[in-house]
Amino acid sequence: TTTTTTTTTARDAKHAEPPRAYPQQQGRADQEDPGLVSSGKATRAPPPYGQRERSGFVPRRATDYGDGGAFPEIHVAQYPRDLGRKDGKGKHARGQTLALGVSGTGGVDYGALHRQGGNRGKTVYADHSAIVPSLKGEGEGALGDLERPSKEAEEETKRRTMLALQGKVDTVLSASQPKHIAPRPGEARYVKYTPASGQLASGSAPTQRVLRISEAHVDPLEPPKFKHKKVPRGPGSPPVPVMHSPPRKLTFEDQQDWKIPPCISNWKNRKGYTIPLDKRLAADGRGLQEVSINDNFAKLSEALYVAEGKAREAIEMRGKIQREIQTKEKQKKEDELRQLAQKARMERAGLGASSGQGGAGRGSPG
Repeated sequence: TTTTTTTTTARDAKHAEPPRAYPQQQGRADQEDPGLVSSGKATRAPPPYGQRERSGFVPRRATDYGDGGAFPEIHVAQYPRDLGRKDGKGKHARGQTLALGVSGTGGVDYGALHRQGGNRGKTVYADHSAIVPSLKGEGEGALGDLERPSKEAEEETKRRTMLALQGKVDTVLSASQPKHIAPRPGEARYVKYTPASGQLASGSAPTQRVLRISEAHVDPLEPPKFKHKKVPRGPGSPPVPVMHSPPRKLTFEDQQDWKIPPCISNWKNRKGYTIPLDKRLAADGRGLQEVSINDNFAKLSEALYVAEGKAREAIEMRGKIQREIQTKEKQKKEDELRQLAQKARMERAGLGASSGQGGAGRGSPG
């Protein structure tokens, strides 16, 4: 964004011209701003299409656009009605773009981004050079000017470098020329050789020879003469011996223990075999599980048995008490009925006696 703004500013300065008045177009008076018409100021209308480039028309102010937008045939930065302007001059500018600054060493000053807002006016170290000692300058961390090599040292280094490069180039060029033979690698060795007496012809004396031994040339494009084969890995440490118990005769129980039922799936039977129920249950693994009953079940059963006995005793006692109560009530009712019957008999006996005395009295006077 900063680079674009700088380029646009330079281009605008190149095309800058003094302000001039443009002829007002016919038929545009009714479309002008009412405020401008009422104030009596004339509106500057841009030249018609096709005459803007030839006349050198460059829009600079908001009035140069009339009531329209930018002109695409004019290649300069245009801000009609100050739309998109970010240089702080337009009404839509927000001041969020910083100007490109240069530090004391000539580089871009990126520390300006850190000296905004709350850090304004403070010293902010935003460069890598703030934490490393300076090579130049005066201060506690400065190292001073480094000592440069002299002119003679530079020439000597240059000469040795040229000789080394020239030697490599000459070696490659001499090997590519057929009239020259490339030097053999390594240095030659000279050895005295005396043949054995058995290798000489009859009657000839052994003579010493001086042999020159040097390495032969190797063609870099020649295929390898030897094929490297991977040798199988040798045996490692011997395995740990497994101690077995002495052999013994296999019993029927052992055979039954080692008898593994076939794997029968409860979901798949692709071949449609009729599998017996005992085999299917054996494959389920139920026979391999040991059923263990908790001791609390026995305690619960015993507690229920005791509770049932006590409940029976309580019921029998309540029944016995109710029968006794009923017997007593029945005896009481029988006593009451007996008393009533006795009282009725006594009343009847009293009435009979009184009636007999009355009849005897009435019969005696007659």
